[in-house]
Amino acid sequence: MKTTFAGLELGSEEFAAEVADALDRVEDLLIAELSSGDEVLLEAATHLAKAGGKRFRPMFAILASNFGPEPVSDDVITAATVVEMTHLATLYHDDVMDEAPLRRGAQSANARWSNSIAILAGDFLFARASRLVSTLGPESVRIIAETFAELVTGQMRETVGARGGDAVDHYLRVVWEKTGSLIAAAGRFGAMTSGADPERIEILAKIGDIVGVAFQVSDDVIDIASVTDDSGKTPGTDLREGVHTLPVLYALGGEGPDAVRLRELLLDPETGAARPLTDDDEVTEALNLLVASDGMTAARRRLEEMADEARAELAKLPEGPARDAFESLVSYTVDRVG
Repeated sequence: MKTTFAGLELGSEEFAAEVADALDRVEDLLIAELSSGDEVLLEAATHLAKAGGKRFRPMFAILASNFGPEPVSDDVITAATVVEMTHLATLYHDDVMDEAPLRRGAQSANARWSNSIAILAGDFLFARASRLVSTLGPESVRIIAETFAELVTGQMRETVGARGGDAVDHYLRVVWEKTGSLIAAAGRFGAMTSGADPERIEILAKIGDIVGVAFQVSDDVIDIASVTDDSGKTPGTDLREGVHTLPVLYALGGEGPDAVRLRELLLDPETGAARPLTDDDEVTEALNLLVASDGMTAARRRLEEMADEARAELAKLPEGPARDAFESLVSYTVDRVG
């Protein structure tokens, strides 16, 4: 019988159970690492970890570890936990910058306590991740340090904007830095700590690059396309925040009356900068124009191209349940946009 776990088709019950067991070990280590220390930090530092989440990045590392001779070893579990702790650290900081009231269905740390507490909690998580990764050796320390630098650079790049450069290239670079880089690190860590050979490590890191960006692009499409379905997702969230994602950027560069109207709705007439939409009728109009636009077609085509790139890399890896799971993930990334 096939088992779906966190959006993946994992094949046999046995393999699904192995992945689930490894994720349980990650969860135990994550909570243990964040539950020791000064009481003043503990509640805030464990707030997001205990709120749950998909644990996508550690799962990616665990799947990648199956291409080495020591899958789901203790070092693999440590590496997967480091990746998740790093991810959680960025969420605390993101919520402060975005003034987000909620995270994972619960009150965000900045809303529950304060911006200062949320920032310090994020710093604490990264400090703990740094301590934990040091047990894996200097190469692992280098990887996580470089990855964290990419995450910060992506946030900074997004904050300052394209500054006259190509908007699509800028957006994709930001997505890679903020999302793809850490998933690439998960693939690299999982393969490396399981003893995989250098060629496989690089392949799995590249797959992480591609899948990380592709998932964000598919989210971009869903944020717009959900206006026409019953997914329960609130459509147009990005437009309300003045965020122009890939389909929007493509559509704004189009020609014809619909593209002209989109530019009137989404761009400040004086500066040409993105403007948040606060009127519900304008949001609905913009969404309907975007759904029918060439920009949506172009974004879906770009997503298919990414999926093809990922499949080409996967074809270089040996057959087995882990490769099947990755192939399922790539297909899911494309299929979820409809």
